Amino acid sequence: MKTPSPPAGGILQLFLEYLSVEKGLSPNTRLSYGRDLRKYFLFLKKQKIDGLRAEEDDLVTFLHHQSRAGLNARSQARLISSIRAFYRFLVLDGRIKSSPAANLTSPKMWQNLPKFLTVTEVEALLGRPDPTDLQGLRDKAMLEVLYAAGLRVSELIQLKPQDLNLEEGFLICRGKGGKERIVPLGVSAVCAVKDYLISGRPRLDKNSSSALFLTRRGGPFTRQGFWKLLREYAGRAGFEAGISPHILRHSFATHLLERGADLRSVQLMLGHSQITTTQIYTHVSHERLRRVYDKFHPRA
Repeated sequence: MKTPSPPAGGILQLFLEYLSVEKGLSPNTRLSYGRDLRKYFLFLKKQKIDGLRAEEDDLVTFLHHQSRAGLNARSQARLISSIRAFYRFLVLDGRIKSSPAANLTSPKMWQNLPKFLTVTEVEALLGRPDPTDLQGLRDKAMLEVLYAAGLRVSELIQLKPQDLNLEEGFLICRGKGGKERIVPLGVSAVCAVKDYLISGRPRLDKNSSSALFLTRRGGPFTRQGFWKLLREYAGRAGFEAGISPHILRHSFATHLLERGADLRSVQLMLGHSQITTTQIYTHVSHERLRRVYDKFHPRA
């Protein structure tokens, strides 16, 4: 019988530190890896298997167990990615000679087309904050920047005043892995941010915060706090289904491509490391062309 290993927490902590220091992964990604691996370690403990001596069959048994428990294909793929990365680290660290996860393959997934808003719907949403009110002035600027630059919510709330060049009309964004990119800002977003910086932020900055967008208490936003804010405005704009920050990011990319932007430029603005990630938006545009054709062509 395989003997259980010493507590896995120490090795897990070393691995998570490796992801931060050596790989430069974001805190959210590290949290996901940690959750996945704790689930895996719990399985090993129940089976009395030493994690350093686990074999491929043990990993397959664990994954089958997760599949039978109802884990969907996307979550399974992430779980396999976490396990692979963990065992690669163990090999690099000299704790094991070869990875038992080397031959694991991720389940095939259907590629879901991203949801996005029409230009009219975006305008309705951006028109909901009241710029004559302190909170509305701030919220107007946040929503304008989110859509104008196609940011992730984590990128939006991490912005600092010095990251913006409003005279030239661009911002510097720090994305996944700490990678920086420059993204243009349109006139509407620039005007909204200027108004906020002059008439809004000084009244909210009670703690000399470094963040660009501040809560009523004077601190930076959390992702959950901004999601709540966005849902409130989506309700006011009459959207029955919830709207996430990522839907505005999808809308940004889709609207650019529909108006003739090249795929490489959109990739750079979104901060995608692979252009294949950006290509999904061309499928969205093709779908829209198909709907237009079917609706208006006399022999469709």
